[in-house]
Amino acid sequence: MKRIIMICEGPTEQAFAKTNLQVPFINRNIYLQTPLIKASRGGIVKWSKLKDQIDTHLKAEPDAYVTTFIDYYGMYAKYQFPGWDAAHTIVDKYSRMDSLEQSMLQSIDPQFQNRFIPYLQLHEFEGLLFNDIDVIKSQIPKEDLVGMAELEKTFADYANPEMINNNKATSPSHRLERIINGYNKVVYGDILSEAIGLERIRAKSPRFNNWITRLENI
Repeated sequence: MKRIIMICEGPTEQAFAKTNLQVPFINRNIYLQTPLIKASRGGIVKWSKLKDQIDTHLKAEPDAYVTTFIDYYGMYAKYQFPGWDAAHTIVDKYSRMDSLEQSMLQSIDPQFQNRFIPYLQLHEFEGLLFNDIDVIKSQIPKEDLVGMAELEKTFADYANPEMINNNKATSPSHRLERIINGYNKVVYGDILSEAIGLERIRAKSPRFNNWITRLENI
């Protein structure tokens, strides 16, 4: 059985991976491990600390592949990710993510690069939940859907949920906090992603789909 170590930024990504990815991967004879970023136990850290964890896994487990499941939202220059300045001259967000991921890959020892698959979620995991408005309406009690107008406008404005944008007023998680009374990232992320289903998420989120496809075909 092949093995993938998916380093998750926090409990939300970890819960999503366990709920939505582990069984489909096992069906493809791939065992998925989902550790958190060790240095923070949930939250982005400087690249040097994340790289240490990646290197440790690659060196200690020569039969395993390593990937990352971390959000671009909340990343800043202070975290010193490789290629940061050059990537931010690129206007197209998909190309910017590709550039950052390539720089992450190139900073790993060449002898291990074939087993490292860097991935940054554009803009953040919660964007994947803006997939099917009927699922949100069916899974959230009507009295808790206090931001219906914003929910409907978000779906009208973004056919591709990965493009829901990157600041505290308009990021996917902050939208959900306004839309759903009592919103909890881990609980509602788990409920909504499972109700949507992996195939529908992949169909509307091309970068995410490309990453999962690449993992499936290691």
